[in-house]
Amino acid sequence: MMQQASPLMENLRLSAIWFVASALVLVASSIGLSRFLETESPAVSIVLDPFNVDALVAEITGDLNDANNAPDLDALLANARRALAFNLADARLYSLVGEIKYQQGEKDEAYQLFDQARKLSKTEIHALQRSIGRSIEAGNLSKAVAEIDIMLRRWPDRFPSIVAGLSTILSNPDGYEAVLAAIKAEAPWRAALFASLEKTSEGIDFANRLLLDLTGSSAPPKASELSAVITGYILRKKYETAYRLFLFSLSDQERKLSGYIFNGTFEPVSGPKPFGWQIRDQPGLEVTFARSQNAVDGEAGATVRFLNTPVKSTALEQYIELPPGSYKISLVASARNLKLPKDLFWSISCVDPAGEIARFNIPEGTYSRQNLIQDFSVGPAACPLQLLKLRTAAIAESWRFRYVGTLIMHKLSIERLPS
Repeated sequence: MMQQASPLMENLRLSAIWFVASALVLVASSIGLSRFLETESPAVSIVLDPFNVDALVAEITGDLNDANNAPDLDALLANARRALAFNLADARLYSLVGEIKYQQGEKDEAYQLFDQARKLSKTEIHALQRSIGRSIEAGNLSKAVAEIDIMLRRWPDRFPSIVAGLSTILSNPDGYEAVLAAIKAEAPWRAALFASLEKTSEGIDFANRLLLDLTGSSAPPKASELSAVITGYILRKKYETAYRLFLFSLSDQERKLSGYIFNGTFEPVSGPKPFGWQIRDQPGLEVTFARSQNAVDGEAGATVRFLNTPVKSTALEQYIELPPGSYKISLVASARNLKLPKDLFWSISCVDPAGEIARFNIPEGTYSRQNLIQDFSVGPAACPLQLLKLRTAAIAESWRFRYVGTLIMHKLSIERLPS
């Protein structure tokens, strides 16, 4: 027969179980609290759990990035290597050791460590950034672009880190072709690339070239990209370059709408462009375009409906490029119950220097396909770019001046007169 344990032995056994359980709870609590603090307070997190590699990585990274205090590289290296001994598959630790070596001037060893980090994780961010920099320095720009593509597909918010190298990459034929190939392969950083290039004069020239080379490809220029680059050239007063890009970007169907005024019949073509119609959001009116075959009662063109409210400023506009000379502007228009308390007119203004060249008033009332014509001229003084606007003469939005009725503009054109 088994003898029952004495009360003393039973108490000791229960105490041991309680002690072990309490220790496990304490360890679990420490690990949990360490995880909770690893981002905000990595040093405290490490004290709670010396094996918390995430906290160690955060602490060493923070010390390396501390602009106010010079890091103790030897101490950081010792900490990183101790952690690496227990975490041989952690790519981040190889990167950290590599970065410390890099800052100690031992670049060959540092790059070996970065390479090892990338073997373990091809998207390890710090190793990737250093590898990109090395590829650019070595002139291996196609490799640099391939690495940039890997990084930005995983870390899209890191685009600013590669901006400084874009000029070097795009100035080199191999680098340029690699970027172009990446865009054609639907690189997700395409939008960020164009947004960055549009900010500088050198960059916008690269953007222009890319858009021209993308024309007719499987990844053709987007209307937003063309509009941004064209607008960028206009803001830099490179008007001829802007206009050439606009003309080159037109499809075969759009080229049929070309003239001194683009799309003077107000066809609903896709994508607004600076040398095409811009419809301004304006309370008090609605503007719609209709094709001939879709128009009601044959009223194709642009329909402007006034909503019995004050209307101030511009409804439609586009940039035009008229060389010095004499011209005729013509409008074929219809109207229904059009009441204009202040003038409604087409204005042609010089962009630089600013100043109105001509004003072409639209009559009120009801009429059908009335042909309105006015002559004007562009003087020999410098006026390389003009702005054509449909606007009202209202200065203030007073309810005494409410616009009512409908205007249908079937065709608007500008013709040059014989000299």
